[in-house]
Amino acid sequence: MTTIRLFSVPCTNLSFFSSPPKRFRFNPQSSAQLSPTSSSPLQNPSLPKTGVIVIGAGLAGLAAATHLNSNNIPFLLLEASDAVGGRVRTDIVDGFLLDRGFQIFITAYPEAQKLLNYQSLNLQKFYSGARIFYDGQFHTVADPLRHFWDSAKSLTNPIGSPIDKLLIGSTRIRVLSKSDEEILAAEEVPTIALLKRLGFSDSIIGSFFRPFFGGIFFDPDLETTSRLFDFIFKCLALGENTLPAKGISAIPEQLAARLPSGSILLNSKAVSVDLDGSETPLVRLQNGDVLKSELGVIVAVEEPAAVELLARRTSQVPKKPVRSTVCLYFTANRDQIPVEDPVLFLNGSGKGIVNNMFFATNVAPSYGPPDKALVSVSLIGVFEGVSDDELVGKVIEELSGWFGGKMVGEWKHLRTYRIGFAQPNQCPPTDLKKNPRVESGLYVCGDYLTSATFDGALVSGRKASESLLKDRALTPS
Repeated sequence: MTTIRLFSVPCTNLSFFSSPPKRFRFNPQSSAQLSPTSSSPLQNPSLPKTGVIVIGAGLAGLAAATHLNSNNIPFLLLEASDAVGGRVRTDIVDGFLLDRGFQIFITAYPEAQKLLNYQSLNLQKFYSGARIFYDGQFHTVADPLRHFWDSAKSLTNPIGSPIDKLLIGSTRIRVLSKSDEEILAAEEVPTIALLKRLGFSDSIIGSFFRPFFGGIFFDPDLETTSRLFDFIFKCLALGENTLPAKGISAIPEQLAARLPSGSILLNSKAVSVDLDGSETPLVRLQNGDVLKSELGVIVAVEEPAAVELLARRTSQVPKKPVRSTVCLYFTANRDQIPVEDPVLFLNGSGKGIVNNMFFATNVAPSYGPPDKALVSVSLIGVFEGVSDDELVGKVIEELSGWFGGKMVGEWKHLRTYRIGFAQPNQCPPTDLKKNPRVESGLYVCGDYLTSATFDGALVSGRKASESLLKDRALTPS
């Protein structure tokens, strides 16, 4: 059994606009594995200077580099780990594709539609709905526009009242009538407060909204801003939940593959940035190399690292707890799982530690060998003080109550991921349109500046590049 621990420092809400000193230091963090674009740390002194240095090759950094490249701006993209992707990573273990945590790609993300080639990703669809474990049984909730008869049958099940199901329809109409800009700038309340204000019953909030949106936000209390709820609800109404056939890491790998050869430096950890009023900011790498930027530096590390690294440039605000998760993977023979449907299972019982689970090979058969099934189970939080073996035992016991002990007892634990920072905390008050400019020559990007989604990361990278180009008067006519 293997456990991967991906921890970061506690996060703080950022404000980049206090009077800064002229020098700051930072230490970007990331994870590890495959990349289509690889390079060893820079050792050649003949390559000391470039137009822009982007630090961090997650989705935000890759989007920033993509935008620079489209404007013919030379750049170097530095990545501390051995592959691109940041939190969006996939490991290959015993022939199985293991995404690092529960991650689903929604096809209606507007920025993603502009940047990604969906056909090349070979996206595999989930069932448009969920199967909810409630009161000892499973009940289906389905999208009426995609699965009309399943939705009709669900009108009498105990997952909410008929009025609740009508309210879901009216919520769909409400969010579809607004632009993304209106949604992300609207008045906000916690999601739980919005749901109650709209008239949803405690029953459907507990059995459906908490496990479903709580699993998306890693926030079972649903304190996340209503702006993010509305944006996700709209994307779900317009698009499909999917997984790329080659794993979630296929998304950053596709972006990286389009960048110029040699523009990504892996295993290249930046340890400091010097501005000091210079026209050419310097970035020092852990191996001692120094790079010069003629146009500026874009810091594309995740929020906890940004808080630590830019602390002296920020005003102190109360800390928000990080969003954390544990993802456990199990393997089984194909005849040792209860369904063949590509459906997400939710824990609507209000008991236990499992939030959601699914059979990944039912969604994307390429996630495992032909005769095997891959089981993905997600918990919210990191369960400090609970050993990996204890977690596995608790999950097996709980799912035995769902599917039967004889079946679940045959499953074999493959790997556990404890992800200390899974997502930025976006409880109100939020600003989902933060300015990426720290000062001339220094910019930041990441999903903590926009929406805590794949799309938010991509948008933030573009906006950081646009801000730099505007400062340098390099925007195309």
